Amino acid sequence: MPGSKLDPIDRRILSELQADGRMTNVELARRVGISAPPCLRRVRTLEEAGFIRGYHADIDPRELGFEVQVFVMVGLSSQAEADLSAFEQKCRDWPLVRECHMLNGEIDFILKCVSPDLSTFQSFLTEELTAAPKVASVKTSLVIRDAKDDPAVPFEVLEERLARTA
Repeated sequence: MPGSKLDPIDRRILSELQADGRMTNVELARRVGISAPPCLRRVRTLEEAGFIRGYHADIDPRELGFEVQVFVMVGLSSQAEADLSAFEQKCRDWPLVRECHMLNGEIDFILKCVSPDLSTFQSFLTEELTAAPKVASVKTSLVIRDAKDDPAVPFEVLEERLARTA
């Protein structure tokens, strides 16, 4: 199990940074119960190992005028690796696409898009997305409201699982 190669202090560091990535190293060390120098070494090791991919501000898109959020289900006419990779690259290039996930089942990809308004999204949909190579079907669902938007990893579930296997 991947999380088991981390000790409890490393997992606590990740949990604390996930909740507040701006806290000082001194505060982080205090919260996890170690001194600042080894805490900083652990954080750097976690970064180098890829457990910490970056630090980001949690921006409210609506406060910046991005009023429209849409989930888009995309089916391609080909599931050849070259076509899947080409579509993923297109998604990385489109600014309105904020997330792109390949799925199994009836649809190939689900995209999370944000847009300032419906007409901007409609233009993207008709001029770029549906016109992209190998796109065979597109279904959209407009988000009415967010009940939960938590990108964090549930460390409490990991800790419970580790405790059961110990």
